[in-house]
Amino acid sequence: MMGPTASDEPPTMAVKIFSAGVAACVADVITFPLDTAKVRLQIQGERQTSTAPRYKGVLGTITTLAKTEGPVKLYSGLPAGLQRQISFASLRIGLYDTVQEFFANGKESSLGSKISAGLTTGGVAVFIGQPTEVVKVRLQAQSHLYGLKPRYTGTYNAYRIIATTEGLTGLWKGTTLNLARNVIINCTELVTYDLMKEALVKNQLLADDVPCHVVSAVIAGFCTMVLSSPVDVVKTRFINSTPGQYTSVPNCAMTMLTKEGPSAFFKGLVPSFLRLGSWNVIMFVCFEQLKRELMKSRQTVDCAT
Repeated sequence: MMGPTASDEPPTMAVKIFSAGVAACVADVITFPLDTAKVRLQIQGERQTSTAPRYKGVLGTITTLAKTEGPVKLYSGLPAGLQRQISFASLRIGLYDTVQEFFANGKESSLGSKISAGLTTGGVAVFIGQPTEVVKVRLQAQSHLYGLKPRYTGTYNAYRIIATTEGLTGLWKGTTLNLARNVIINCTELVTYDLMKEALVKNQLLADDVPCHVVSAVIAGFCTMVLSSPVDVVKTRFINSTPGQYTSVPNCAMTMLTKEGPSAFFKGLVPSFLRLGSWNVIMFVCFEQLKRELMKSRQTVDCAT
């Protein structure tokens, strides 16, 4: 992802980590209702109650949620989502170039070094950011419409209750599954974006600027969504489950398959793409521009001193 920048000096690792974290938070704030809609569609079918609303499509889910639970519900779990981006996206995206250079060992980056970098940064980021993922998903999934009192009253209440009732390991529930999901996402998203951007610039189809970043991000989002959807749905179901609901990840997957059929693994596919595609465009464009502006500012300060 290190194309030519507006400054002569390439971005430092600190600049890339900071830019990735800020860009990811901006993208999350804008696209969070789509993520909440995706989660609700993915868990639909678990609760067979007469009071449970049926969600149909992206706009239908968002509209139903806003009408039945209030517009604020679309942003339930946002604080945990932002904490996730700060601890997760800043590392998996911000460290990608540095780790890729390490695996390239002074040579030109190959597909192997790109994939290895995606695997490494994705794995480290998942382990660090998993508690925020667990809390985010549970807050997005909980509703007061099923005749049950919501499990959590807020972000920090969720951290406390999960830690006290399920142990600290409860905050890392589904880590293996999330690791598999994010290995797919990180490798597909970052490597596809990197390869597309490189191809567009090298073949002089587009300059290394906003249009190139938008096209590369959309293609990366589509490829990522197709490959990661089944794992993403199982991850959401398993993380959101109450203790004892599923005995293991395979049990969760088999329960879905036997009760709801193969299509259950692709629930929320459209919001997944709308969310991931739009998230990618906003994040990568902001990321690239932030890197450039921060390096410009740094050079200006250096010249002034």
